[in-house]
Amino acid sequence: MLEKKTTEYEKAVLIGIINKEQNEEKVTEYLDELEFLTYTAGGEVMKRFVQRVDVPNPKTLIGSGKMEEVERFVDENEIGSVIFDDELSPAQQRNIEKQLRCKIIDRTSLILDIFAQRAQTSYARTQVELAQYEYLLPRLTGLWTHLERQKGGIGMRGPGETEIETDRRIVRDRITLLKKKLEKIDRQMETQRGNRGSLVRVALVGYTNVGKSTLMNVISKSDVFAENKLFATLDTTVRKVVLGNLPFLLSDTVGFIRKLPTQLVESFKSTLDEVREADLLLHVVDISHPQFEEHINSVNQILSEIKSSDKKTIMVFNKIDQYKNEVIAEDDLMTEKTSRHFTIEEWKLTWMEKVGDRALFISALNKENLDEFRKRVYNEVRDIHVTRFPYNNFLYPENLDEFQ
Repeated sequence: MLEKKTTEYEKAVLIGIINKEQNEEKVTEYLDELEFLTYTAGGEVMKRFVQRVDVPNPKTLIGSGKMEEVERFVDENEIGSVIFDDELSPAQQRNIEKQLRCKIIDRTSLILDIFAQRAQTSYARTQVELAQYEYLLPRLTGLWTHLERQKGGIGMRGPGETEIETDRRIVRDRITLLKKKLEKIDRQMETQRGNRGSLVRVALVGYTNVGKSTLMNVISKSDVFAENKLFATLDTTVRKVVLGNLPFLLSDTVGFIRKLPTQLVESFKSTLDEVREADLLLHVVDISHPQFEEHINSVNQILSEIKSSDKKTIMVFNKIDQYKNEVIAEDDLMTEKTSRHFTIEEWKLTWMEKVGDRALFISALNKENLDEFRKRVYNEVRDIHVTRFPYNNFLYPENLDEFQ
């Protein structure tokens, strides 16, 4: 008889701050995302704490009164982790740990933990380990355990190094070793990309959990892992796709997120080589998310950081089956119509009509409007291929319908 498997979630509380840069509405949205991140990492959010802080407390980020309120809740409910939406300095993390006597995690640490869980290949694990060590280095002081004890005995006595200096040296050596390992893997992957020949390369990019992997499975008829969790895809997947008789390469990349840790952007830049070397980008957007426009801006910002913002891009608005607009009652004369009240048809008449030579609206899960999507991708890939190889023009007709 099979035993029923139960998943135990660790109890956690979230803490966010309202300041000049982020108002109450934005903080609520950030904490919604942080709660989803916590769930993905294996935690259950018991409560949220929010405080308006014009000048962050240099010792604990939030005020002493709010800290006492959090401390009471942590003690009464046996909370395992307190998660801050904003990055904590090493000193702040130590001070809060002393007062609350539980694990203190910030957004960066939480994302790194999820990446560590999701990393499958040696390449992804090396990148995550590098990011973790770079995050750990300034936070070594005050840790309960050490990476390695200093050796004693003959020839080892004398002033030497303190334990913390030894640990720092070990971490720095490990970072150097990991960087060399990544350089070696980068050279191997560059050779692999070179061996793919002159096929047109198309890359799926977008915010995390917008349905890139689901779309990839539908187009390429493959079985890339897809799940309704953040960062379900961490390793870049490349598949050969044939539309009509036109072959091209399609790659699924790691999803982006707001407040992406600097360490991750740096260590994952080599993974994003697939984006940099792509001929065409498919920017997938979850139109059912209330803040999808901010998601677009976050992705565009990271694309500009990796010098890929000028590439040919098709905007693909996914999850139209889940989109619900707010409705104004007929007798409501006070409510002003905003973008939240737009239907899909009304959205099509806005800036979306012009972005990327007309955006596409699909549902990858329910396979809605995929014929239009395939025709558009076929035409764009065909234009790139024929420009590169003019003598192949006669091989590929101008309309995908000829293959139906």
